Amino acid sequence: MAQITLVEAINLALKREMENDPDVVVLGEDVGVDGGVFRATLGLTERYGPERVIDTPLAEALIAGMAIGMAAEGLKPVAEIQFSGFAYATLDQILNHAGRMRHRSRGRLSCPMVLRMPCGGGIHAPEHHSESPEAMFAHIPGIRVVYPSSPRRAYGLLLAAIRDPDPVVFLEPTRLYRLFREEVADDGQALALDACFTLREGSDATLVSWGPMVPETLAAADELAEQGIAAEVIDVATLKPLDMDTVLASVARTGRCVIVTEAPRTCSFASEIAAGLAEEGLLNLLAPVQRVTAYDVVVPLSRLERHYLPGKARIVAAAKKALAFA
Repeated sequence: MAQITLVEAINLALKREMENDPDVVVLGEDVGVDGGVFRATLGLTERYGPERVIDTPLAEALIAGMAIGMAAEGLKPVAEIQFSGFAYATLDQILNHAGRMRHRSRGRLSCPMVLRMPCGGGIHAPEHHSESPEAMFAHIPGIRVVYPSSPRRAYGLLLAAIRDPDPVVFLEPTRLYRLFREEVADDGQALALDACFTLREGSDATLVSWGPMVPETLAAADELAEQGIAAEVIDVATLKPLDMDTVLASVARTGRCVIVTEAPRTCSFASEIAAGLAEEGLLNLLAPVQRVTAYDVVVPLSRLERHYLPGKARIVAAAKKALAFA
């Protein structure tokens, strides 16, 4: 079994589905000849040709619109947006068309498309390359939102996203693309698009995260363990539909919850999970829910990026605050 990076796992999943299903096509800026800006589509043109791996103009609204049209006519397009900061131009297409296709056609049509994009900070990119827009997409009815945190989950979740009959926004944590390797079996096994993953069991506090903050959250759990605090770590992975049952069950055991995201604080997806705990798990909480987020400012340039992004120290401090509540 090969040890590969997260971006290689994305590439592997794309090859697997293009091999298995001739209706799967890939499109986006520089995805063909160049293999994508992060090389996620490397080698696909040579294997499947330019009719299935389509280099598009630098026009994100066009990319999303093409994908919706292809999906409505029976293809399974996987569209790439080079950086999440450029995805705002797709919102009209995603909100008004992709998310409403099944409803508008009274079930006659579906929209089996995937909109992939690298996102998140930590790679010293310039402005418009480091956003974390998961809450914005999760707010759109009819859209699934997926945000993997490891090569193995990226592989299985992308397979599931491509096979899903409805539109999926697939967010890829840029700074995890090549951060570490993991054994990934190219077995074609998809992972569920409606389940959280419990990465570590614990009894004192529940740490909930997704995407690029999961490694930091696991590191915080390690530090807490050294101090005799057993933290359970949950990777949400699929933000919509949210597997709230797993979070509620964990908090019922631990009584405390820290939610970690690198998105800005106001209206972040952490707020949605906290609201769910207030509505359905209030009597199990022994302390207020803690949110560890980025700040409500534009992502700064590289000199200040480390100060902007939440880190292990802030997660540990939030867990201790929850534990100190009497």
